[in-house]
Amino acid sequence: MAGLENRRARHDYEILETYEAGLVLRGTEVKSIRASQVDFTGAFARFENGELFLENLYVAPYEKGGYTNHDPRRLRKLLLHKGELAKLRAKVEQKGLTLVPLKIFFNERGLAKLLLGLGRGKKAFQKKDDDKRQAVQRELESW
Repeated sequence: MAGLENRRARHDYEILETYEAGLVLRGTEVKSIRASQVDFTGAFARFENGELFLENLYVAPYEKGGYTNHDPRRLRKLLLHKGELAKLRAKVEQKGLTLVPLKIFFNERGLAKLLLGLGRGKKAFQKKDDDKRQAVQRELESW
């Protein structure tokens, strides 16, 4: 499952659960994603009228797209089963939980998928502890 990862998300959030969602994309967006022209900075998912949308994900305009190009930060609909949407909505309404994109990839059928994480924001001291733990782990692996 190779794809484009949002490494910052695991640093800023404690990921409790992950979900695989389909993405509703336009043609030039698919080409830009395949060319790794994606920026996750500030991206999140939110509910609107019972549907789930990905907001603030930057997908660069395709350089050969011309007039058919898309808006780089447009709202993109996420596709999940109705039961999954209901569970997610109940969990997101809890205090402090949010939906963050973790990874964009193409499955074996060539469809664009998004790995969505249900996360709780980390405090600064938690981030520092994680950084220290990772540094020690790297040091031990290098021996």
